[in-house]
Amino acid sequence: MTKYSVHQQPVETLLTWIKSGEIAIPEIQRPFVWKAARVRDLIDSLYQGYPVGYIITWRNPDVKLKNGELSAGKKVLIDGQQRITALTAAIVGQRVLNNNYKEIYIRIAFNPITEKFDVLNKAHENSSEWINSINPIINDEISISKAIRTFMDANPETDQDLIEERIENLKRIKNKQVGIIELDHSLDIDTVTEIFIRINQKGVVLSNADFVMSKIAADERHGGNRMRKLIDYFCRLVVDKDFNKSIVDNDKAFFEHDYYKAIKWMATGTDDLYVPDYVDFLRVTFTYKFSRGKFSDLVALLSGRNFESRTYEDEIAERSFQNLADGLLDFVNQTSYQRFLMLIHSTGLISNKLISSKNSLNFSYALYLKLRKDSMPDAEIQHFVKRWLVMSLLIGRYSGSAESMIDEDIKQINEKGISVYLKQMEQSQLGEGFWEFGLVSILESSSINNNAYNVYLAAQCQSNAKAFLGKTMKISSLIEQRGDIHHIFPKKYLMKHNFVQTQYNQVANFVYTEQSTNVKVGMLSPLEYMDKVKKQIAAKVYDISTIDSEELLNENLLQNDIPVSIAEATYEDYEDFLKNRRVAMAKRIKNYYEQL
Repeated sequence: MTKYSVHQQPVETLLTWIKSGEIAIPEIQRPFVWKAARVRDLIDSLYQGYPVGYIITWRNPDVKLKNGELSAGKKVLIDGQQRITALTAAIVGQRVLNNNYKEIYIRIAFNPITEKFDVLNKAHENSSEWINSINPIINDEISISKAIRTFMDANPETDQDLIEERIENLKRIKNKQVGIIELDHSLDIDTVTEIFIRINQKGVVLSNADFVMSKIAADERHGGNRMRKLIDYFCRLVVDKDFNKSIVDNDKAFFEHDYYKAIKWMATGTDDLYVPDYVDFLRVTFTYKFSRGKFSDLVALLSGRNFESRTYEDEIAERSFQNLADGLLDFVNQTSYQRFLMLIHSTGLISNKLISSKNSLNFSYALYLKLRKDSMPDAEIQHFVKRWLVMSLLIGRYSGSAESMIDEDIKQINEKGISVYLKQMEQSQLGEGFWEFGLVSILESSSINNNAYNVYLAAQCQSNAKAFLGKTMKISSLIEQRGDIHHIFPKKYLMKHNFVQTQYNQVANFVYTEQSTNVKVGMLSPLEYMDKVKKQIAAKVYDISTIDSEELLNENLLQNDIPVSIAEATYEDYEDFLKNRRVAMAKRIKNYYEQL
């Protein structure tokens, strides 16, 4: 059975649907990203009779109301929002939001002599040959005869028949056809996504989170449109504190709503450890509040899906929207959010560059919110959340099919409890074989995005380890200051002895040290620069290093898991050095994990 229909509708009908709400524009409150010149080009294409692409809608299912009646589902716009917004701006004259969330007009001017369209500017305003705005003519706000008469009065030498023909052609833009593909509500998200990609032909991939956002923004009955703003505005405030003024100045309705009161603290808050976007926001909320991991389930629930009867019921939709609203407010709760960040910081994961898996962070926040809701003591919450985060990073838990893993984990935690399930995960994933062999193997890498290496750095930060050959400078300070990673066996030294990039850039050869130390080490072998360090300690001259005693030197090597044999090492010892340091790094990670 065909799951979609393809038909043509005039622009006028399409705009009528938008005005009446028959087609819900899901992202109407988001900034209009087209340049004004693209709006001009769209209008020109319609005038010339050129195709302007398809609008894709996905029909919401009919929902059963409490009285037993069916409420017809709206069409949700899946693709074509920018074209629809451009048409409403140029033809209807509606304002659009720019990147600063300010409402602006886009005026398209028309020259009937040359049949050219352009974005209105001062030159066009001062020229009698340009009609300043096309929308009053197309919208029947002024008659064609009046438009022609006004133009001819300003340009008496122009051919009136020609002007009449071209203004009539302008008027006919609203009768030009636009292709519409309407997808049936019975199609699943994956199929809708595939259709979108095949028709769109731009390599654009819609995520299931996009469908959730569309679903939310298109809903007015349950306040979904306001929830959409809550998500967008909070994520924007995380990275742009000045955006708060745009909300206050340009969105009075939201400013006066409780949602604004819930997020306004972020206007003065700081967050560079966890910078959630709308996908992260939804992921945490859905996992925590609905105990599910697949966004397709959330779309179904917000539609009122009864998974047992396979019908759609308004009561389920209403409950789902309420759960979502409650979860979103829990996400942005200042106390919960900031305490969670403090918890993460206490693990030594002090920078987002040490956390390569955003979904590990997302799940950990969802877990944190769940355990708080379950009234678990704070000390236990911290223990379980820390361990879960580090465990998931070490094993790359969410590096593949994240949704499936998240779905499985939250359901298992609900069924067995976090204590039992975490212990089960540790027994299956973090046995002695992992610590002694698996982890050592993972550390055999030349990528600084290596999860195990980042956890190793977190372990050093948590223990306040000092930078290599530094007396007071901490590794955590260098990471926070965006300090550089340097080579224990200098890169140029190894290159001189024919080592290639994948060899000299091993993470077991990396260490944080101060820039001045790195420069003075230069191309020296470890044997040479360590000999200099020891001689300078004896002479009380601190050039390469600020360390002033042999005891502190040995302690520094231990904090950086560097064998004392480094003092006699040359390139011939490099491979053995790497093996020994990987083992030492793995031991530090194990000890660190066990005390979380």
